[in-house]
Amino acid sequence: MLGRLDDYFRPQETALSLRSQRQEVLASNIANNDTPGYKARDFDFKKSFEAALQKNPVKPLVATDSRHLQPKESIDPLSKALLYRNPRQSGIDGNTVDMNAEMAAFTDNAIRYQAGITFMQKRVESLRSALTGQ
Repeated sequence: MLGRLDDYFRPQETALSLRSQRQEVLASNIANNDTPGYKARDFDFKKSFEAALQKNPVKPLVATDSRHLQPKESIDPLSKALLYRNPRQSGIDGNTVDMNAEMAAFTDNAIRYQAGITFMQKRVESLRSALTGQ
């Protein structure tokens, strides 16, 4: 029963976690708008979400020594590949943050995060009403 509940909530939980991580990356880009040489970063939400929902994520091997080899694939199912943004126009100081694009992405991600919370609340409410027989 608990496994089914976990499967029921896993997609929304994963999406919220990745949205939260993306919000931090975008906020870092905005905060470093005036930092010389800073390169704007982001990650592909769709690819990260699909990878996180795989049924059999790569688990770390049991190691008795720190020199034991580990798999090359990501061990954390919620890990994301941070990529550098392709700048439309780089600043004279080498900074690639485009504030308009960053603010648009930040706002879009915040709205999607809030929608995810709303969907999660509705799922909990529907499950609660089903269990109480209302």
